[in-house]
Amino acid sequence: MALVLCLGNPGERYARTRHNAGWQVLDELRRRLDAREGAHDPAYREWVAGVRERDVALVQPLTFMNLSGAALAAWRERHPDDADLLVVTDDIYLPVGFLRIRGRGSSGGHRGLESIEQALGSADYPRLRVGVGAVASSELKQYVLDEPAATEAGAMEDAIRVAADAVECWLEEGILAAMNRFNRKVPREATES
Repeated sequence: MALVLCLGNPGERYARTRHNAGWQVLDELRRRLDAREGAHDPAYREWVAGVRERDVALVQPLTFMNLSGAALAAWRERHPDDADLLVVTDDIYLPVGFLRIRGRGSSGGHRGLESIEQALGSADYPRLRVGVGAVASSELKQYVLDEPAATEAGAMEDAIRVAADAVECWLEEGILAAMNRFNRKVPREATES
C-alpha cells in the first residue's frame, strides 16, 4: 500500500492559500485516479484508489499544518502495515512553479514537516515540495496564508498539475525516477528575487 499525505490547513478561509498547495495536489489526484471516499476519522479524510494493482490512500489531515503528525499517527493506527509514504507540501524556498522531490531530508523549518518527523521519529521519508515563492521571514506567516497573486495563478495551477504527475511517477516507478524526471535546478535569479 502507498500513502500520499497532502498537507494543508482545514477551513474555507485557507482553501486556496499558498500553504494549501498540498491539498490542491490531492484534489487533482482524486480526479485523475477516480478515488473513492475511504475511512472517516476526526483527524483526517481519506480517499482510496488503485494504481497498477496497488492500493493508494490519499490523505488530507484535518489538523492544522503544525499538527500534521497527529493525522499521520491516527491513519497509521488504522493501517498497521507499513505503507510507502510520500508527503506533499508547500515550500517557500522554491520559486512558484518549481518542485523538489527527495527521499529524505530536513524540515527546513516547515512546521508541518517537523510534526511529521516527530510522529515518525525520523526525517527519512520522501517528500514533494511545491514552490510557492519566497518572502522576508518577518512576513512569512501572512504570506503562506494568503492566496497567490493573480500574476502567480497560472504558474501555481501548472505546478499543481506537474506535482500530481510527480506523485503518479513515484507510485508507478519509484523515488529515483520521480527525482530524475521532476527535479530541476532553480535559476539563481529566481532565488534572488
